[in-house]
Parts: sequence; C-alpha cells; structure tokens
Amino acid sequence: MTTSFLKIGPERARATLLLAHSAGAGLDSISMTGIAEALAEHQLEVVRFEFQYMAASRSGGSRKPPPRAEKLIPEYQAAVDELQSDGPLIIGGKSMGGRVASMIADDLFEADRITGLLCVGYPFHPPKKPGNLRTQHLENLRTPTLICQGTRDPFGSIDEVSGYALSSSIQLHWLEDGDHDLKPRKRISCFTQELHMKAMGTAVAKWVDQICR
Repeated sequence: MTTSFLKIGPERARATLLLAHSAGAGLDSISMTGIAEALAEHQLEVVRFEFQYMAASRSGGSRKPPPRAEKLIPEYQAAVDELQSDGPLIIGGKSMGGRVASMIADDLFEADRITGLLCVGYPFHPPKKPGNLRTQHLENLRTPTLICQGTRDPFGSIDEVSGYALSSSIQLHWLEDGDHDLKPRKRISCFTQELHMKAMGTAVAKWVDQICR
C-alpha cells in the first residue's frame, strides 16, 4: 500500500522531518498541524503520514483502537522507504508516532539513512500507570534525539522523567506547565499553547542545526 504524504515547508530545506501522528488523532489534527506549522516557520520541510488504521477510519470504516506500537513498525519503515528526500532526514512524531519511530531509529541511523529522531509528547508510560514504562529501548539509544515534553504531561512529567535512565544521545526540551499537547492551564500560567508551539519550533530548529553540521 502506497503511503500518502502531507507536506509543508520548503522543498529545498536544510532538513526534512517525517512525522507520524498520535494514537487517537490523525495527521491533520490541531496538534499535528500546529507542530508542522511551527517547524515550517524555521524553513524545515515537514512531511506527515497516517498509519492504515487511522486512514481507514476516514473512508467510512468503523473506528478501531490502534494496534500495538510494535505492529506499526513495518508501516513506518515503508514510509521512510517511499519518501524521496535529498537532504538530511529526521524521523519522529507526536506521542505514539514518535514512539514507533524510536523503535526503528537506530537501525536507520547506523545505515546512514536518517540524521536524528524528534518526539513531541513522548508516551513514557500510559496515563496513571507510571510503573508501566516504555523506556527500555531509550536507555541505549544511539540516534541523536530531541524530545519536546510538557512539564505536566500525564504520559511522563518532568518529575517522573528526571528519574529515568535515558541515553546521553537524548536531549529533553521542557515546556512549562504543558500537557500532552504542550497546552498550559489558562488560569495559572503565563504561557499559551501557541507560545509553546513557537518555543518548540525554535528548539527543534537549533537542534537540527547542531546535528546537521
């Protein structure tokens, strides 16, 4: 099955970012669109794609829960194979999309097919289940990685993640009071989701410059 891509940003960008969506929202969700637009503002090409289970729900099929992340690995690998990119390629995604990308990152990095891994709102554990960690493969990750995370993300807050044994190749960029979509609380925060998206875009752009030298 051919992968359909949604692209934004210049074609002759200094890097291309291939991003997959979260478990419950597709490539054109408010969150994914906000991420893509924030990155494109920094002259990065952003390419989004959907896993088949999500695409099927658009064509009138019944809405089904997502498969286990491991089951989506072949689809992500196929998207990498089908994407035509002349410059540096960075893979990643929002939540589950970033998790799936992290599972194939090292093999692609060692084959010199990607330059880095970007995760926005990484699902370190299911909400309210902090003991069910999804971090084992992150302990020895060799791919240069940036994770942008809200400090109160229910999938991994700053207090929780600070105690994890993560690879030194992983950089964390925290967005103050942000939730899983980097959205802060209106009443007690001086930040907004828009400001956090812009800050995320700036952090990613600086990181891309570092790893693409």
